[in-house]
Amino acid sequence: MTLSTYLLFLPACFAINMAFGPNNLLSVTNGARHGVSPAVIAAGGRLAAFAIMIAIAGLGMGAVLVASELAFDVIKYIGAAYLVWIGIRLLRAPAPAAETQASDAAAPPSMRALVRQEFTVAAGNPKAILVFTAFFPQFVVPGAYATSYLLLGTTFLLLEVVAIALYAMLGARMRRLANGSRAMRWFNKVSGSMMVGFGLLLAFTRRPAA
Repeated sequence: MTLSTYLLFLPACFAINMAFGPNNLLSVTNGARHGVSPAVIAAGGRLAAFAIMIAIAGLGMGAVLVASELAFDVIKYIGAAYLVWIGIRLLRAPAPAAETQASDAAAPPSMRALVRQEFTVAAGNPKAILVFTAFFPQFVVPGAYATSYLLLGTTFLLLEVVAIALYAMLGARMRRLANGSRAMRWFNKVSGSMMVGFGLLLAFTRRPAA
């Protein structure tokens, strides 16, 4: 892969990483509720899901998923239902009292649960694999397919870490600005409503034409 091609890939890829979707909303929410570090660590689940998707797409199985209406719909509806479930939980979540907000950030819920949540949201969105089956091949070098695809995949994951950190810091900043149980209650409502909205949008997503 030439340097000019790679430099063209970088900004296009980072734009995809920074696109606001369910996982980046999770980073904002976790950053606001638990702090930057727990949000970044939890997003390891997302990175694992994306790494699996990159491997699947690289082996050519991603095209099979895109072509299979049944497989696409099963993943889509499971993912949509999970997003709606998370959204409802946020809508019903009690806002922390002002005196307990600082201690909540220091003692977040099980990291395993947060990591699993990130993994499930990423894996439950079949649109994510379309990025790797449609976007990456435009930059892959045919004569060095494996190494160039590995470079693209590694770069995507590294840039995803940057996006995760930025959204987590945004969430933490919003928490400081919205100091107080009433403000946090509204934050939960907005985050929950957006998550439900993402779930409904995903449910109505159509499989791309083969």
